[in-house]
Amino acid sequence: MAYTDYMARALELAALARGITGNNPPVGAVIVRDGRIVGEGYTQPPGQAHAEIVALQQAGELARSATLYVTLEPCCHFGRTPPCTQALLSAGIAEVHMAAIDPNPLVGGGGKAVLEAAGVVVTVGEREAEALRLMEAWLTYMRLGRPLVVAKYAMTLDGKIATATGESKWITGSHARHRVHQLRSSMDAIMVGVTTVIADDPQLTARDEQGHPMGHQPLRLVVDSTGRVPLSSQVVNGRLPGATAVIVGPRADSRRLHEIERRGNSIITVPERDSRVDLRAALHGLASDWNITSVLVEGGGQLLGSLFDLGLVDKVVAFIAPKLVGGAEAPGPVAGRGVESISSAVTLRDSTWEQVGNDMMVVGYL
Repeated sequence: MAYTDYMARALELAALARGITGNNPPVGAVIVRDGRIVGEGYTQPPGQAHAEIVALQQAGELARSATLYVTLEPCCHFGRTPPCTQALLSAGIAEVHMAAIDPNPLVGGGGKAVLEAAGVVVTVGEREAEALRLMEAWLTYMRLGRPLVVAKYAMTLDGKIATATGESKWITGSHARHRVHQLRSSMDAIMVGVTTVIADDPQLTARDEQGHPMGHQPLRLVVDSTGRVPLSSQVVNGRLPGATAVIVGPRADSRRLHEIERRGNSIITVPERDSRVDLRAALHGLASDWNITSVLVEGGGQLLGSLFDLGLVDKVVAFIAPKLVGGAEAPGPVAGRGVESISSAVTLRDSTWEQVGNDMMVVGYL
């Protein structure tokens, strides 16, 4: 395919890196010479090459006197890998278009300064808003020291996630469910409460339209204060691709936790708050100890409600099916304490609506 908007191509590449970069930003890079792409790449898993390096390796000698389009300012410091700025200068890159300046204080304009001091022509700001949106998880990690928390749920037109008897499959159609799997594959982790595991026995994997596992599987997280997740449940029985961690409080029985670990799962112990797992502490621990920058929370209502009550939700992805269930006992997607007045209701900003099959998908930010 021929590209003329090279930064748009860099953004496409950056999107491919979401979910695999650990605590590095997902970045895309394109090297152009004489109107032709000669190298491109995106951020590899932690400890491996940054996007610019992948593109340089592909371009080889054609990088000399070429132009680089990159979605984030190249790094200028030694971390797990050497600085990208030095590699660009050694390769003879003549011009760099960067979508955004790196907010990391270790860079923060330093990469731009190094390149300009060496005579490289630098342009900043092309498609900046799109680039920052692609890096929203990493930006949250950098600024708040915790992952981006995305609340995802599917509900009927009358706000139900199941019937009064607990039946919930399937509220949305196949197109919406496929979109959810794509969303899962772009996240570092997917979180549910233990009640959801007991009721639904979900897999919490990312699968393609044929039901085969996608390349990237998010870490499965089960919030379970006392360690009562069934050992036979799919998320802990050790038969699924990817890994599972159970987040417990200090009251959880050690023998029970040993049985969970014996099946290949990890245990994350955090303090309690009001006799429940301290979700704030859990999220900060996931960021600092596990390098998790994004968490997709799929329920249940109590877990979502607690996260909303604590002000820990950053983004909402809601699928609405044109169905009516009714029933006073049929559950809704968000429980918790809630608010006391409409004026205090959580209001989404930058919200968008999209039809996905027969369903509607609403995405917005808090």
